[in-house]
Amino acid sequence: MVAPSEMELIRSELANLEARENITVLWACESGSRAWGFESTDSDYDVRFIYLRAQQDYLRVSLMRDVIELPISNDLDISGWDLKKALGLLRKSNPPLLEWLQSPIVYSEFPGFRDSLWELVERYFCPRSCMYHYMSMARRNRRNYLDSSTIRLKRYFYMLRPILACEWLTERKCAVPMEFRTLLDELVTESSIRSILDDLLERKQSGVELVEEPVIPELAEYINHRMETFQEVVQGTEFTKPWEPLDDYFRKTLASVEGAKGNGKVLL
Repeated sequence: MVAPSEMELIRSELANLEARENITVLWACESGSRAWGFESTDSDYDVRFIYLRAQQDYLRVSLMRDVIELPISNDLDISGWDLKKALGLLRKSNPPLLEWLQSPIVYSEFPGFRDSLWELVERYFCPRSCMYHYMSMARRNRRNYLDSSTIRLKRYFYMLRPILACEWLTERKCAVPMEFRTLLDELVTESSIRSILDDLLERKQSGVELVEEPVIPELAEYINHRMETFQEVVQGTEFTKPWEPLDDYFRKTLASVEGAKGNGKVLL
């Protein structure tokens, strides 16, 4: 959840960013533990956004940086991608981008942006590409956290969420929901494991997440078993879907935003 005061602060920061960088924020949302549904009492705000520059900024020879990152301040971690970068990643079914577009916490949206972009998501979606991303994340976290005798509570979720995402992709073959509770309710049927996970989730949300504790054997076995199930992920995914629809979408969005500016519409 986001308190009204924090919502106002974040929207103010985005408005200042628009003015300072001469950009239009097309979509801004929460992307971290608050959006996943397992934030703790001291979790920061992971604000992610997609932006568009003025038309003349794209008509140049020199390359522009396609990422904007602000220094972390007052528990605000704010960064975003240029629309061109976002569309290139959409072509590869980039999971973080798909998660942003499903976030339950939205700070700002240019009218109709999310729905129009989601039509492209459905056209370009590739489960295999997403599974590769989530399996890489799960392997890295297991290597870093599960191969020792103790573990911080929150580290379990860094392994569990990508594992459940792989299971969702295998069974449903559609974009993975962002909220962790949805994955638990739909996919975890073993009562003993579910009981452990519910307890961990409750403890994490109460603020008990940084204490080192012995690894829970049943949960370690569950994680390892589920990962073995998805070891057949193909490593060499190729992205052969066409660029033209993405180019068309970029041009139309640019024209729409330029027209809205000309009419003096408020975008936030």
